[in-house]
Amino acid sequence: MAEATLNIFRGDSTNGKRVDYKVDVTPGMVVLDALHAIQGHQAPDLAVRWNCKAGKCGSCSAEVNGRPRLTCKTRMDSLPLDRPITVSPMKTFPVIKDLVTDVSWNYAVNKKITPFTPKKDTDWKMYQQDIDRVQEFRKCIECFLCQNVCHVLRDHDVKDKFGGPRFFVRAASLEMHPLDVADRVPMIKEELGIGYCNITKCCTEVCPEEIHITDNAIIPLKERVVDEYYDPILRIVRKITGAKKA
Repeated sequence: MAEATLNIFRGDSTNGKRVDYKVDVTPGMVVLDALHAIQGHQAPDLAVRWNCKAGKCGSCSAEVNGRPRLTCKTRMDSLPLDRPITVSPMKTFPVIKDLVTDVSWNYAVNKKITPFTPKKDTDWKMYQQDIDRVQEFRKCIECFLCQNVCHVLRDHDVKDKFGGPRFFVRAASLEMHPLDVADRVPMIKEELGIGYCNITKCCTEVCPEEIHITDNAIIPLKERVVDEYYDPILRIVRKITGAKKA
């Protein structure tokens, strides 16, 4: 039976250290299984957040060998076992204990977004292509791996000015909904700070649901902001007519 060494962060946001644990690797084992084995036999006080163990709740996000992943979807046999496997909490958020981070900031950002707002007495009929367009965004499981890997949040920590890719996905799911009539473009520009994103596509690369965050959500939203605020022809029309931006 193969054996693996997991090098795990232990501690909180003020103090911590890395500790090695050895586990037997069984067929089909994922990193979350290894963490549970360590909890069960070596370190019962190891803090790990998880729920479904099926890749659908987004709870078990961590950094494995430096890459943001769901530990329940990261197979042990996909990792090199000839050296320690590092397991760390998500870097972008404050550590509560061990591998558990405080992601509550994300829920505060979510409250800024105007909810679904259909026209009154509307006919609830949609074309299939309209449904397909927004359905992709509904696949998000809020694992916040995209938030964690985004360099605007991770390296520059501008959480007071930037919402992050997860909430551009949410905004896109509403803005592109065929029955929604709310105007979120000013909020996307000012409160979510979409201008800070320089479309490196790192968020798309780590999404476990394979949502095309950059191409299908962020870039179309950027285009809407440009159309609203920086289109020279629209500026001339507004100047002539005296119309103001929405």
